[in-house]
Amino acid sequence: MNSRPEQQGMAIISALLIAAVVAVIAAGMLTRQSVSTRALEAEQLRVQGRWLLLGGLELSRQLLWDARQRDPLTRLDQPWAQRLQAQGFDGRLEDEQGKFNLRNLVANERVDEAQVEAFQRLCELIGISGTLTQRITTRVIASYPHLLNAPVADKNLASSSFDSGRSTSPGASRKPQPPSLPMLRTLDDLRSVDGVNDAVIGKLATYVTVIPATTWLNGNTATAPVLAAYVPGLSLERAQALINERDAGRWFINRGDFVNRLRMPQLDMITVKVGITSEWFRLRGEARREQRRVNLDALLHRGEDRLPQVIWSRVGV
Repeated sequence: MNSRPEQQGMAIISALLIAAVVAVIAAGMLTRQSVSTRALEAEQLRVQGRWLLLGGLELSRQLLWDARQRDPLTRLDQPWAQRLQAQGFDGRLEDEQGKFNLRNLVANERVDEAQVEAFQRLCELIGISGTLTQRITTRVIASYPHLLNAPVADKNLASSSFDSGRSTSPGASRKPQPPSLPMLRTLDDLRSVDGVNDAVIGKLATYVTVIPATTWLNGNTATAPVLAAYVPGLSLERAQALINERDAGRWFINRGDFVNRLRMPQLDMITVKVGITSEWFRLRGEARREQRRVNLDALLHRGEDRLPQVIWSRVGV
């Protein structure tokens, strides 16, 4: 007699179970749809961000090219040196030749002792210990082919007395030693050096760079510590006075002007590689699209006959 109510009860329970299963499936489908939609939106924002970065990069290249056409000097009052802002893009160009180029430690397959000493002076000025400076120097030199105990024939290079710590054969001065460590691309590659951490990289970043070619320092964009390090016997105070005078509008118009304003007649200026123009620049920028941020870091080379070329670039979030 109770079979009919029992059947009805079972039917209700089955219906409820089916409804619950359907609800779970539907919820799962909605969740997957929502995740897929958010992923699609994020990808769209990422692509849009990359296009904004490319726009900022092209703007930078054009500014550098225009500056070269208008003025042979590279100065900090030119448009390229101002903050770059376009729709959704915010960035800044830096003159890398206003910094100490670590690549200069090895020139023409020889350790340039004058540059090694200049780097040591710079590190002392910015508060990096002599021991760590030597480790960094050793790491940089190991990144490039160089002759051991080689006489320096070029009078623009100081004689090399760098102690490599290796025994040499009579023919060692004529056969460059191959690099024993990977070539540096940025200062971050120095993190493998014992003692180099975020604080050290932060100290170096304002004054030191890595350019894939030997370069002269641009006196019109250099900071006082770098200038004082480059010119033996130039005090930091005198270097700062020159920088203040320069930034007030008295830019160095040629190398002779720079030498005269040093007022150091006893100095052999042949070995001081300070000029008044630049070819290498660093672009750091950020593209913003709604809540998403995409960063760009790029090295540019400006030649004389074409728009600046992108040597390398990194894009990240």
